[in-house]
Amino acid sequence: MTQIALVDGSYQARSLIASAQRCVNLYPEVNQLNKTLFYPQQMTNTVITHYLTPGLRQLVKVGTGPIRGLYTASTGLLYCVSGSGLYSLNTSFVATLRGSIPYLTTPVSMADNGATLVLVDGTANGYQVDLTTQAFSAISSPAFYGADRVDFMDTYMVFNKPGTSQFYSTTSNLVAFDPLYFAAKTAKPDWLVAPVVMHDELWLIGEQTTEVWYLSGGTDFPFSKTPGAFMQHGCMAKYSIAVQNLQIFWLSQNAQGERVVLKGEGYNVERISTHAIEADFAKYTVASDAVGFIYQQQGHQFYVLSFPTAKKTWVYDTQTDLWHERTFLQPTGAEDRIRANCSATYAGLNVVGDWQDGRIYALDPDVYTDDGSPIERIRSFPTLQNEMRRTTYVFFIADMEPAGSTDAGPVRPQYQIDAAGNLVLTTVNGNQYATILNQAALNADGSTIAIGLRWSDTGGADWSEIVYQSLGFQGEFQTNVQWSRLGMGRRRVFELRWTAPVKTALNGAYIDVVKASE
Repeated sequence: MTQIALVDGSYQARSLIASAQRCVNLYPEVNQLNKTLFYPQQMTNTVITHYLTPGLRQLVKVGTGPIRGLYTASTGLLYCVSGSGLYSLNTSFVATLRGSIPYLTTPVSMADNGATLVLVDGTANGYQVDLTTQAFSAISSPAFYGADRVDFMDTYMVFNKPGTSQFYSTTSNLVAFDPLYFAAKTAKPDWLVAPVVMHDELWLIGEQTTEVWYLSGGTDFPFSKTPGAFMQHGCMAKYSIAVQNLQIFWLSQNAQGERVVLKGEGYNVERISTHAIEADFAKYTVASDAVGFIYQQQGHQFYVLSFPTAKKTWVYDTQTDLWHERTFLQPTGAEDRIRANCSATYAGLNVVGDWQDGRIYALDPDVYTDDGSPIERIRSFPTLQNEMRRTTYVFFIADMEPAGSTDAGPVRPQYQIDAAGNLVLTTVNGNQYATILNQAALNADGSTIAIGLRWSDTGGADWSEIVYQSLGFQGEFQTNVQWSRLGMGRRRVFELRWTAPVKTALNGAYIDVVKASE
C-alpha cells in the first residue's frame, strides 16, 4: 500500500490541477520524530496529525447581543458589551449591567489603567468605568475626540482620532485629556487606522503605511517617533488587527494592492497569507469588515480572521505557519463564519462572544459541537496521478483514531422486540442519541457513527456521492475505516467528511492501487 501523507493546511489553488485541498475544522500539528522501540533505525512516517478544532460550550447568555467585545480588566473582572449594554462578569459568569451605550453591531475596544476602564466604539463618544466603585459615565472632555481603538502604554491611554492621521493620549495615570497631547503620523499623510501597543512601543498602523513611536517623556507630548521604524504596509480592515506577545496581525493594503495578511514582529513585516487564500479573499465583495482575534490553546497560538459579509473564517497557526478553515454549519447545511466574534482569557478559559446574540462560550477542546450544533470536519487529500495513466483504486484506508478508542465514543445501540415484533432502539448514550441522530451521524437503524468519503476525478471540479463507513463504538480500539472498489481515474482527489460528536484525529490515509499498462 501507498501512504498519502498530509503535510499542509488548506490550499485550494486558483487552478484545481495544482491543489484542491481543504482543511476545515481541523488543525495540523507537527509530530516529534521518535525512533520506534524494536526498529530504532526506522522513524515514524506520520509527520503531521490533524486534531479537532474546539467546540463551543455555553457559559452564559448576556443581554440580547451581539457580543461586541470582551475584556479582562487588571482587577480580575471580565467586561463585555452585548448590544447596547456594558456588563461585568465574575468568575461564576454572573453578569451585572454597568451602563448603556448606543446600539451598533460593530466591535468595541476597551483598555484600563488599573483604576479606570475606558471603552470606545468608533463614534465620537467614549465611556469609562471606575474599577473600584463600578460607576459608569460618559467621557465629557472637549479634548476627547472618540476613537476606533484604545490601548494602554506606560500609564497613558492612547486613541486614534477617527478620519484623520492624528492620535492623542490621556495624561499619566488619569483619564484626563490635555488639548496639547496629540500628534500625527509623519512619514506619510495616510489616515491612521489604529494605534497598537506592542512590546512597550506604539505602532501607528495607517491605511497604507505604518510607523513606530516610543515613550520619550516630553513635556509637550510624551511620545516621539522611532527613527527608521517605518513600514510600507497599511491596514484595510481596522477590526482585523490583533496583538499577542511580540506579534501583530492584520489584513493589509498599501499603494500596490490589498487583501494580504501580515505579521509584524520587531520592526519587520512579513506576509503570512498564501496565494490560494489571497485568491479566495479576492472573491469577497466586502473584506473591510474582517474581524480578527488571537487565542492560545494546547501549545498553539491561533490568529482567527472572519469575514462577516463573505461568511468565511480563516485561521493561522503560528506554531506551524499553516492555515485552516473553520465553519459554522447552518441548519440548512450551508457553511457560515464561526460564531466567535471576539475573545478574552478569563477564569482559566478561552472565552468568546457570539456575533449574533448574547451567548458567551468557552472554546473547549473536549466539546465536539457548537453549543449543540454539529461541526463538520473536512479534509481533502493531495491530487493523485501516475503520469496521467488510468489507475484503479482498490482500497482507501483512513489512518485515524477511531471513535471507540476513547470514552468519548458512543456505546453500541441496544435493541428489543416490541409487542408488534418490531426491532426498537432502546438506548444510545442516554439522551445523547437524539443529538447524534439529528446530525445524521448514525445509519437509519442507529447502528453506527459514520464518516464519509467522496472523490473527484476532475481535480475537485465535481465529486462522487458520499460513501459512509463506521467510526466504531466504545471499546472498538482497532476499527479500520476503509472503503473498497473505488473505480478508476487519471487525476483523483479524495475527501473525508464527518460530523460525529466524538474525539478522533487524522494522520492521513493509505491506498492500494492497480496501475494500468497504458
